[in-house]
Amino acid sequence: MTTPPPARVGDPTDAIDTPALVIDLDAFERNLDRMAAFSHDTGIRVRPHAKTHKSPAVARQQMQRGAVGQCCQKVGEAEVLVHGGINNVLVSNQIVGANKVARLAALARRAWIGVCADDPIQVKAYGEAARRAQVELHVLVEIDVGAARCGVMPGAPAVELAKYIADTPGLVFEGLQAYHGSAQHIRGHRERRAAIVTAAQAVQTTSEKLGAAGFDCRTIGGAGTGSFRFETETGLWNELQPGSYCFLDADYARNLDDSGVERTEFEHALFVASTVMSASAPGRAVVDAGHKASAIDSGLPTLWKRPDVSYAGAADEHGKLSLGAGAAKLGLGDRVWLVPGHVDPTVNLHDWYVGVRGGLENGVVECLWPVAARGAGT
Repeated sequence: MTTPPPARVGDPTDAIDTPALVIDLDAFERNLDRMAAFSHDTGIRVRPHAKTHKSPAVARQQMQRGAVGQCCQKVGEAEVLVHGGINNVLVSNQIVGANKVARLAALARRAWIGVCADDPIQVKAYGEAARRAQVELHVLVEIDVGAARCGVMPGAPAVELAKYIADTPGLVFEGLQAYHGSAQHIRGHRERRAAIVTAAQAVQTTSEKLGAAGFDCRTIGGAGTGSFRFETETGLWNELQPGSYCFLDADYARNLDDSGVERTEFEHALFVASTVMSASAPGRAVVDAGHKASAIDSGLPTLWKRPDVSYAGAADEHGKLSLGAGAAKLGLGDRVWLVPGHVDPTVNLHDWYVGVRGGLENGVVECLWPVAARGAGT
């Protein structure tokens, strides 16, 4: 059973039950508009990553601004997107398991479906499923561009896999997946760019060898919120896959710009609304948002516009705040807005988005969107 939403349309923000996942719609829309303008100005396609938001409602907002489709990591996420009316979805991951591959192929009856491969065994399974479903699947060869996670080695091994895809009935060779995930959070601007320059060498070598073998890469995809400008500078990638840009989080905000300052071109637009539930000792307060409300794998949340207060630790249902010297006292029932350390898994902890117009303090609830793909991990 899905829990009831923590607010009603028309409520003031102080009426939102907590903990709740809240979108500042004004900041959110400015983030979408910035990425859309970048895509328009550069002529490079944007395919936002739905593993961040897990919501057809958010996906539609992005596509209304020109995004070509969505990408995601799991078949379950793709199913939710397609069922929600999204007609172009890339699973930017390898899918293994007969049931999952069959589900993926079934989606291709209703939408353009892409998927990645780094092994002939995957390709064989994709082809068999596509033929049974009487559909086409578009397959990208994922190459390892430095993340040391998934991906076949660049160059000749990638060409061999592309040949296998092209020779497999039911499949279409689409191009390359070249995402450097671990580069997204390299703090230094110069070091982050250097990681993408190295990735670009792998892309360049592979695309040249593919061209020599007669293959056209309709898509060279990758890039994320922390690096998309660097991929664009190379002139090699023609499809960008940023996810967190729509909401941002505390970890991305720690990346440095070219002057060495913590700065990002996007705004914080996603918050966990929380309430002080205990203030029994001087210098300390406890809120109702702990591990089950905000992910801490990339660090603890920070407090919005309260530099005098830090989030000192989390338990399952408790978040302990430390008040600095001279900090304004927090009392029972006071509202605190948390900026998640890592937005993607934080979203996956909630059933609902509460969309607020007019700011966090004095705004009004404008919409309620289900986190439709919450828990879609298969």
